[in-house]
Amino acid sequence: MPDVAVVGSGPNGLAAAVTMARAGLKVHVYEAAPSVGGGLRTAEVIAPGHFHDVCSAVHPMVLAAPFFRDFELARRVQLEVPELSHGVPLDGGRAALGYRSLERTAAGLGRDGAAYRRLMQPLLDRLDGVTDLTLNQLLRVPRNPVAAAVFGLRTLEQGSLLWNARFREDLAPALLTGVAAHAVAPLPTLPAAGAGLLLGALGHAGGWPIPVGGSAAIARSMVDDLEAHGGVVETGARIGSLAELPPVRATLLDVAPPGLARIAGSALPAGYLRALESFRFGNGACKVDFILSGPVPWAAPGLADAGTVHVGGTRAETAEAERQVAAGRHPQRPYVLVSQPSRFDPGRAPAGRHILWTYCHVPAGSTVDMGDAVIAQLERFAPGFRDLVIDYRVTTAAGLAEYNENYVGGDFSAGAMDLRGLLRRPVLNPVPWRTPVPGLYLCSSSTPPGPGVSGMPGLHAARHALRDIFRLPVPPLGL
Repeated sequence: MPDVAVVGSGPNGLAAAVTMARAGLKVHVYEAAPSVGGGLRTAEVIAPGHFHDVCSAVHPMVLAAPFFRDFELARRVQLEVPELSHGVPLDGGRAALGYRSLERTAAGLGRDGAAYRRLMQPLLDRLDGVTDLTLNQLLRVPRNPVAAAVFGLRTLEQGSLLWNARFREDLAPALLTGVAAHAVAPLPTLPAAGAGLLLGALGHAGGWPIPVGGSAAIARSMVDDLEAHGGVVETGARIGSLAELPPVRATLLDVAPPGLARIAGSALPAGYLRALESFRFGNGACKVDFILSGPVPWAAPGLADAGTVHVGGTRAETAEAERQVAAGRHPQRPYVLVSQPSRFDPGRAPAGRHILWTYCHVPAGSTVDMGDAVIAQLERFAPGFRDLVIDYRVTTAAGLAEYNENYVGGDFSAGAMDLRGLLRRPVLNPVPWRTPVPGLYLCSSSTPPGPGVSGMPGLHAARHALRDIFRLPVPPLGL
C-alpha cells in the first residue's frame, strides 16, 4: 500500500513524486495518458524518425530552478546550451541577438548597448536573489530585499509606459519584448515584464538548454530516479475521484483547478470550490510543427545559431499582435516562438532534414488554423522558407486543450498571467499548495511560481506534505 499518490506525471507531478520517494515514502504516480511527461513529451508527431517536442522544447529554468539544480539534471541529461540564447529578426536582414555573454549582446545593440547592459547587469549580479523571489511565492518577505528591489524597479519600468524611456533604437526593445511576450499577456504589463527580465537574465547566465533526445529525456530522468527509490508509475490511469485512489496518507494532484474540483468534488468546502470555479485561464497557443529539407534561411545570418527565435518584428509590432489576441482576435502577423532543435541535436531528424517547432498566441479555445500566418511570418524574415517545407502539422488551441486537460482553452500556462492570476494561484493563501482537505495538495502550474519547466510547484507541495503529514524534511535530491 503506497503512502503517497500523485496524480499527473508532468514535470511538477514528477518533482513531487521524486521528492516524496527520496524521503523514504512509497509513492504511486497515476498518469491518464499512455506515456509520462505532460509538457515533457517528445514524439514522432508528423513522420517516423522526426522527433518533435509536443509541448516545451527549450528550458530556460532547468539550470537555475532549485529543484533541478539540486536534482543535478545536468549530470543526468545531456543539455546543449547554445551560445546564442535567443534572437529577434527585424526587416532588412537585421536581428537583435541575446548571447549568453551580456557584453557580446550589448556590443550588438548599437547606441542602446550600454543602456541594455545597465538594465540587465544588476539582475545578473543578484541572480540567486532574483530566482529565489520569482521561483517561490510572491506573498512573502523577500530573503534578499536588495535583489527584490532591483528586480521590482526594472519590472515596473519595463511593465509600464516607461518601457522605452532608456532606449533610442529598435534592437534592444525588440530583444526584451520577444522574451516578455512568452507570458501570453498584453504588453507592457508587470507580469510579462517580470517574466521577460527573469528569462532574459537566465539567458545571459547559464543559457537556455535544449535536451538531447527531446524534452522527454528530462521526464525519463525523473522517472528513473523515482523508480530507483521504490516509486511506481502507472500510465493509462485516469483518476475520476479521490475514491478511486488507495487510502494513502497524502495525495498530490498535478492538475488544473477544474481537475481538482472534479477529483475532490464534495470533499472540498463550498467556498473553496467556488474559488476554483472562478479561477481564470489565459489565452491559448496554436502549435505548428514542421519537417524541413534544410535549416531555416534567416535573412539575418546570426540567427542560425539561436536556440530560440522570437518572430514578431519590432517592439510595437509584437505588442500590437498580443493586444489583438487579448481582444479576442487572430493577428495577421502573429508573434511566433521558433526553435530548430535538430540544429543542436541532429538525432531528431534523418540526415539532410530538420525539424522546426513553432507556436503563436491565439484567443482561448480557438479552432483557427494559424499555419499560413506562421509560414508567412517565417517567410518574411527567412526568404525561401516555404521551399524547404516538406510537411507540417497544426495543433489548434482547442486541440491542445483536448490533448491535455490542464491546458484549458489551449492555455499551457494553466492560469492567466496577469497580476491577479499570479497572486491568486489558485487562491489567495500563504500556502496555496495545501487544500482544505487534510492530506490533499495541488502541485500543478496553477500554483506558484506558475508555468515553466521548473519543478518548483511540485517541490513546494511536497515540502508541505512532508512537514504536515509525515514530519519529515525535504531529502537530498542529487546523485
